[in-house]
Amino acid sequence: MNTNRRVASERIPAIIMRGIRGGSARKISTRVGDAIVELLGQLPQTDEAPSNAPETRANAIAEAAARKSALVAGTLALPPGPLGWLTVLPELYAIWKIQAQMVADIAGAYGRRWQLTREQMLFCLFRHTAAQAFRDIAVQIGERWLIRAASLSSVRAAARRIGVRLTERGVGRGLARWLPVIGAIGVGAYAWYDTRHVARTAIGLFAMESSSWDGDESALYD
Repeated sequence: MNTNRRVASERIPAIIMRGIRGGSARKISTRVGDAIVELLGQLPQTDEAPSNAPETRANAIAEAAARKSALVAGTLALPPGPLGWLTVLPELYAIWKIQAQMVADIAGAYGRRWQLTREQMLFCLFRHTAAQAFRDIAVQIGERWLIRAASLSSVRAAARRIGVRLTERGVGRGLARWLPVIGAIGVGAYAWYDTRHVARTAIGLFAMESSSWDGDESALYD
């Protein structure tokens, strides 16, 4: 009996992977994309005042958010087996909320909170995850990233591409739930690392004098 249970439990991750790679992958990536669009529906407010040393303040904000993300992700990853797999999407959304607030606070530290757009938020949160998703939204000129205002359909399309990429990566995150404690530590560490990536993108964006683009090609070279 114990042997049968062990064999059955060892087969479950393979079953999950086949489901992710099969027809259910599209449904999962669509859900992830929809969750991203929902997240962008209302940008977080911030009380962060412009700082005389914005980079120093931004790094302090980033470190606090990274620690919080690691704690939340590690806690949600503690349940083992199928129950742990069910926490993957809630974990992602919870981390995004923390990171979105961090981005808003960093914008505030740079005196840019009133200029923060949904396109900038999307770029900061997911550029390091799915750079190709931003080919219609962002353009790099020298060291500057310019973000254009995009239609809702363009934002949705980018979110869907990000959703596909995150779904592919989500297999590994889900399988980590099959290693109680050890898996939770790894998931927490990755959340810390991911949040620091988001912070670096936000700092690089808001440190520049201009980070918006209306789509006029001639304006890129003024």
